[in-house]
Amino acid sequence: MICLPASINNNLPGSELSIGSDSALNNIVSAVDKIKTSAVASQRCFVVEVMGRRCGYLALLSGLATGAERVYMHEDGVTLADLQRDLQMLIAGFRNGKRLGLLIRNEDANPFYTTAFMCALFEQEGGELFDVRQAILGHLQQGGDPSPSTASSPPAWRRRASSTSSRGRAGTSGAAAFIGIREGKLTLTPSTRCRDSWTWRTTAPKEQWWRALAPIAQLLAAPGPQAS
Repeated sequence: MICLPASINNNLPGSELSIGSDSALNNIVSAVDKIKTSAVASQRCFVVEVMGRRCGYLALLSGLATGAERVYMHEDGVTLADLQRDLQMLIAGFRNGKRLGLLIRNEDANPFYTTAFMCALFEQEGGELFDVRQAILGHLQQGGDPSPSTASSPPAWRRRASSTSSRGRAGTSGAAAFIGIREGKLTLTPSTRCRDSWTWRTTAPKEQWWRALAPIAQLLAAPGPQAS
């Protein structure tokens, strides 16, 4: 048995990218770009909720691609101190001529500090400086035309899986393996190794390559120097 990773959440073992995750990311970026066009004309802050369950891949990568100033992920959690700091950042920014606020929230970032809660908090404390709106993208992330990467990958993966299975080389045990992209190459990983690299509580791999991009997102979102 050979398993192909197919999930927009990109949280499956044996592959750095799951089939469908690239298409979902493209859908999110397209939707957020439209939201930004509306928000920039009206002194408005948007809190955009994206899918991903307990994996922040879609949130972080879409935040990088759209220029979001804050990304809330399950991996990092959300605290009241975080929200207070971000609120002060928004207030300072809009007082100095800022016209758009964009925050991306992973759907399972925190069970209590929901998207609606964040919007209510920022709206109340922001006063007349800015309006706040929420945008829960929902299942539009799963629809539309597949990206070139998503459309071209499955046939090649299926051919490799079929060829390997017919030769009886599914894994070191000969029983099961996961096929996927690792370090830029199409590889097979024995199911036992995938099991050991998996965290059942979060339903995500223990090591996720995209987490290294988080400091870059924080750096790009940092406010510029303000005139005294």
